[in-house]
Amino acid sequence: MPNYNTQVIEEFRQNHGQVGGMFSGMPLLLMTTTGAKSGKKYVLPVAYTTHGDNYVVLASKGGAPDNPDWYHNLVAHPDITIELEDDTFRAQARLAKGDEREKLFAEHARQLPAFNDYKAKTTRVIPVFVLTRA
Repeated sequence: MPNYNTQVIEEFRQNHGQVGGMFSGMPLLLMTTTGAKSGKKYVLPVAYTTHGDNYVVLASKGGAPDNPDWYHNLVAHPDITIELEDDTFRAQARLAKGDEREKLFAEHARQLPAFNDYKAKTTRVIPVFVLTRA
Protein backbone atom coordinates (compact mmCIF):
# COMPACT_ATOMS: atom_id res chain seq x y z
CA MET A 1 0.00 0.00 0.00
CA PRO A 2 2.83 2.54 0.61
CA ASN A 3 3.76 2.63 -3.12
CA TYR A 4 0.10 2.95 -4.08
CA ASN A 5 -0.38 5.73 -1.52
CA THR A 6 2.66 7.55 -2.93
CA GLN A 7 1.11 7.45 -6.40
CA VAL A 8 -2.25 8.69 -5.08
CA ILE A 9 -0.57 11.51 -3.14
CA GLU A 10 1.38 12.64 -6.21
CA GLU A 11 -1.73 12.51 -8.40
CA PHE A 12 -3.74 14.40 -5.75
CA ARG A 13 -1.15 17.18 -5.57
CA GLN A 14 -0.77 17.44 -9.36
CA ASN A 15 -4.52 17.52 -10.04
CA HIS A 16 -5.90 19.85 -7.33
CA GLY A 17 -7.21 17.00 -5.20
CA GLN A 18 -8.62 14.84 -8.00
CA VAL A 19 -7.45 11.26 -8.44
CA GLY A 20 -8.42 8.18 -10.42
CA GLY A 21 -8.29 4.51 -9.57
CA MET A 22 -10.12 3.24 -6.51
CA PHE A 23 -10.56 6.82 -5.25
CA SER A 24 -12.07 8.11 -8.52
CA GLY A 25 -15.05 10.36 -7.80
CA MET A 26 -14.59 10.04 -4.04
CA PRO A 27 -14.03 13.09 -1.85
CA LEU A 28 -10.42 12.73 -0.76
CA LEU A 29 -8.09 14.63 1.52
CA LEU A 30 -4.48 14.13 2.47
CA MET A 31 -3.84 13.87 6.18
CA THR A 32 -0.37 14.30 7.67
CA THR A 33 -0.13 12.53 11.01
CA THR A 34 2.66 11.97 13.50
CA GLY A 35 3.56 8.36 14.26
CA ALA A 36 2.34 7.23 17.68
CA LYS A 37 5.61 5.42 18.42
CA SER A 38 8.08 6.69 15.82
CA GLY A 39 7.25 10.40 15.85
CA LYS A 40 7.72 10.34 12.04
CA LYS A 41 5.37 12.24 9.72
CA TYR A 42 3.04 10.20 7.50
CA VAL A 43 0.90 11.48 4.63
CA LEU A 44 -2.23 9.43 3.91
CA PRO A 45 -5.05 9.73 1.39
CA VAL A 46 -8.38 9.38 3.19
CA ALA A 47 -11.99 9.54 2.01
CA TYR A 48 -14.02 12.14 3.88
CA THR A 49 -17.44 13.65 4.33
CA THR A 50 -18.33 16.94 5.95
CA HIS A 51 -20.41 17.77 9.00
CA GLY A 52 -20.91 21.49 9.29
CA ASP A 53 -17.45 23.05 9.03
CA ASN A 54 -15.75 19.80 10.09
CA TYR A 55 -14.43 16.82 8.13
CA VAL A 56 -15.32 13.25 9.05
CA VAL A 57 -13.03 10.28 8.39
CA LEU A 58 -13.50 6.63 9.30
CA ALA A 59 -10.68 4.31 10.39
CA SER A 60 -12.19 1.43 8.44
CA LYS A 61 -9.10 -0.21 6.93
CA GLY A 62 -11.46 -1.73 4.37
CA GLY A 63 -13.22 -3.76 7.07
CA ALA A 64 -10.04 -5.39 8.40
CA PRO A 65 -10.21 -6.86 11.93
CA ASP A 66 -7.81 -4.22 13.31
CA ASN A 67 -7.58 -0.44 13.11
CA PRO A 68 -5.26 1.21 10.59
CA ASP A 69 -1.96 2.55 11.93
CA TRP A 70 -3.15 6.11 11.44
CA TYR A 71 -5.88 5.50 14.05
CA HIS A 72 -3.18 5.13 16.71
CA ASN A 73 -1.36 8.18 15.33
CA LEU A 74 -4.46 10.38 15.66
CA VAL A 75 -5.19 9.15 19.18
CA ALA A 76 -1.59 9.83 20.29
CA HIS A 77 -1.08 13.05 18.27
CA PRO A 78 -4.39 14.70 17.32
CA ASP A 79 -2.71 17.78 15.79
CA ILE A 80 -2.56 17.11 12.04
CA THR A 81 -2.23 18.83 8.69
CA ILE A 82 -4.88 18.48 5.99
CA GLU A 83 -4.49 19.05 2.26
CA LEU A 84 -7.79 19.58 0.50
CA GLU A 85 -7.73 20.49 -3.19
CA ASP A 86 -5.18 23.36 -3.21
CA ASP A 87 -5.58 24.32 0.47
CA THR A 88 -3.29 23.14 3.30
CA PHE A 89 -4.20 23.81 6.92
CA ARG A 90 -3.73 22.60 10.49
CA ALA A 91 -6.51 20.63 12.13
CA GLN A 92 -7.37 18.85 15.34
CA ALA A 93 -8.66 15.25 15.29
CA ARG A 94 -11.24 14.10 17.82
CA LEU A 95 -12.63 10.59 18.21
CA ALA A 96 -16.45 10.65 18.07
CA LYS A 97 -18.27 8.52 20.63
CA GLY A 98 -21.77 7.32 21.44
CA ASP A 99 -24.71 8.80 19.54
CA GLU A 100 -22.47 11.29 17.73
CA ARG A 101 -20.34 8.42 16.37
CA GLU A 102 -23.43 6.49 15.26
CA LYS A 103 -24.95 9.48 13.45
CA LEU A 104 -21.68 10.47 11.76
CA PHE A 105 -20.99 6.89 10.66
CA ALA A 106 -24.50 6.51 9.23
CA GLU A 107 -24.24 9.78 7.27
CA HIS A 108 -20.73 8.94 6.02
CA ALA A 109 -21.87 5.48 4.88
CA ARG A 110 -24.98 6.96 3.24
CA GLN A 111 -22.78 9.24 1.14
CA LEU A 112 -20.03 6.66 0.58
CA PRO A 113 -21.80 3.24 0.54
CA ALA A 114 -18.58 1.20 0.47
CA PHE A 115 -18.27 1.95 4.19
CA ASN A 116 -21.40 -0.16 4.82
CA ASP A 117 -19.52 -3.06 3.21
CA TYR A 118 -16.52 -2.42 5.47
CA LYS A 119 -18.79 -2.43 8.52
CA ALA A 120 -20.26 -5.78 7.44
CA LYS A 121 -16.78 -7.32 7.06
CA THR A 122 -15.63 -6.70 10.63
CA THR A 123 -16.74 -7.29 14.19
CA ARG A 124 -14.96 -4.21 15.53
CA VAL A 125 -16.63 -0.84 15.87
CA ILE A 126 -15.10 1.33 13.15
CA PRO A 127 -13.72 4.52 14.73
CA VAL A 128 -15.02 7.86 13.47
CA PHE A 129 -12.88 11.00 13.68
CA VAL A 130 -14.02 14.59 13.46
CA LEU A 131 -11.35 16.89 12.02
CA THR A 132 -11.68 20.55 12.94
CA ARG A 133 -9.69 23.31 11.27
CA ALA A 134 -7.31 24.84 13.84
